[in-house]
Amino acid sequence: MTTTTLAVLVPLLPFLGAVAGLLLGRTAPGFVRPLAVLPTLTAFVLAVLVAVRQGGDAILDAATELTPTGSVPVYLALHIDGFAALVAVLVGLVASCVQIYSTGYLRDDPRYPSYAALVSLFTSAMLLVVYSGDLIVLLVGWEVMGICSYFLVGHYWETPEARAASLKAFLVTKLGDVPFLIGLFALGTDAGSFRITRVLDTVAHGGLDHPTVIALLLLAGVAGKSAQFPLHTWLPDAMAGPTPVSALIHAATMVAAGVYFIARLLPVFEASAAAMVVMAVMAAVTMTGSGLAALAQDDIKRVLAYSTIGQLGYMTGALAVGDRGAAVFHLLSHGAFKALLFLAAGVVIHAAGTNSLAAMSRMSGLRDRVPDAYWTMTVALLALAAIPPFSGFFSKESVLGAAEHVTAGHTGDVPAATGWIVLVAGLVTAFLTAAYAARLWLLAFRGHGAQAPDHGRQPLTMTVVLWVLAVPSLALGALAYRTLPDWFDGGDLAPTLTTSVLGTGVALIGGLVTYAAWRHLTGLAARVPLGAVAAHPEGDAGQVEAEAIATHAPAYGDVASAPDPADPGRLLLGPLHRHAAVGFHLDAVYTALFVRPVLAGASLVRFLDREVVETYVRGAGVLPRWLGAAVRRAQTGNVQTYVSALLAGTVVLAVAVVLVATGA
Repeated sequence: MTTTTLAVLVPLLPFLGAVAGLLLGRTAPGFVRPLAVLPTLTAFVLAVLVAVRQGGDAILDAATELTPTGSVPVYLALHIDGFAALVAVLVGLVASCVQIYSTGYLRDDPRYPSYAALVSLFTSAMLLVVYSGDLIVLLVGWEVMGICSYFLVGHYWETPEARAASLKAFLVTKLGDVPFLIGLFALGTDAGSFRITRVLDTVAHGGLDHPTVIALLLLAGVAGKSAQFPLHTWLPDAMAGPTPVSALIHAATMVAAGVYFIARLLPVFEASAAAMVVMAVMAAVTMTGSGLAALAQDDIKRVLAYSTIGQLGYMTGALAVGDRGAAVFHLLSHGAFKALLFLAAGVVIHAAGTNSLAAMSRMSGLRDRVPDAYWTMTVALLALAAIPPFSGFFSKESVLGAAEHVTAGHTGDVPAATGWIVLVAGLVTAFLTAAYAARLWLLAFRGHGAQAPDHGRQPLTMTVVLWVLAVPSLALGALAYRTLPDWFDGGDLAPTLTTSVLGTGVALIGGLVTYAAWRHLTGLAARVPLGAVAAHPEGDAGQVEAEAIATHAPAYGDVASAPDPADPGRLLLGPLHRHAAVGFHLDAVYTALFVRPVLAGASLVRFLDREVVETYVRGAGVLPRWLGAAVRRAQTGNVQTYVSALLAGTVVLAVAVVLVATGA
């Protein structure tokens, strides 16, 4: 079987599994789990085979014209280089782990068949984005992911939080997709083709007429899809969906698509120095703001959500300094440990008997009850904090090293200011990342909240997946930074001494300061019992999560519920805590700037329609109605009245005739 055939099957198999799962979900429920796991797992194996055959130094290009458009044709095209091959492997691995994990996590969920089919479709769409060699076909996968996220985030549609979160995710990402679509059309028009190879060739020869406008339009779509400032507000609220969905969105699909898109078309952005500076500023604000917000969250999944936003900021920062190898390296490393963090959080949620909302201040005794989640999550948090020798250290240092390389003036195409922006923000974020990672670990596993009922052992499918993902979280960085340059344009990904010392130093300081604050608070005040969380009947974790959202959890963003007196985040942030806890009021700003004016405009239109337009419509009908009423009153049904009226009319006519004749 040729490599091209294998590559076509990679996105096709999960799509066929999704279709079959939707068709057979009700009629043959016994086939649902095999149809969820086997196609995705097979696609992962095939993606590995494609990567092995590619070897990193070869590029696979294949295309057939989809339809004549009369101007710029659209092709069913493959363009697989080292970046695409490895990202597809990551997508297949995380999606397979999520599907296997979900068989236990949602084992009693009545909507599991549709859930599993949508996860398969989600996976297929992301693989289409990764392998596509045509921008219009890539756009199809891009938009399919958007609708899949809408349905999956709103899986627990009985709860108002899930309904609001799914709608918000859809609308905010669509807000970025509108300029993104315009940018794609402008890019295809300037290049005369939507084929990625021809677009890049046009850029190389200076053929773009409006590079800055195109780059900024495309960047708006990336900001929405990859949750970058200012279109990042949908991602923390998307935690209302099932935890495996969060793992899929944050680790390998949806948010990763935007970063991958820029990496694939980086020369388009490099053609505009202004766009690169905007990208650097966007990454810097995203990194630091999300780090502060994560330090103030009490919801374990919202902490991880803001963490994802910050790590995506690192990737965007690497792209802003022109190093797509460092960006995709961190994308691969982050995908492994972030999937592990979310799936381990699902185990913690089940063991705590509550959804993640306000959960960390209520957790107690989880270290001994969920040892698999404890140890694997510890590994993932160390990787997140970029502590050597865990994978996050090598990939994050490659980003900081790329920024430091630009500040030294070694790259003439990228302004030195861009490097300084990314480097300073990256070091500040390294401190904040270690701080909120340590805080999460302390509150989740060493907290003294109320003891929740024991729900028994976790299904084997859930715990095995954790250990599978722990391997790349621990070892990927050390093994990959030497071999990945052959796949990533030959760029050096080895850690540099300066940024390694600075990055690791500020990370250790962040962790130690958080631990010291926690010890100070635990010794300063006696623990206040927070009250036991209402017991749930022993069952699947997904049902526990749904019930907790519906009945026991406060609204998202309600940070005042059950404050933990030993929360180091409150001490470290001080008066900034209440602002960081609500995302620095960005949703309130959007409400004031956009939501209220739109609602006011809608009210005005409704008033004009009812009170002005309808007034004229009603007025046009008043006169005929009055005439009809007069005529109706004349129709009494009395023959004598009709004869009298006829006689009176005859007399009137006779008089009129006489008068006319006399006058004549």
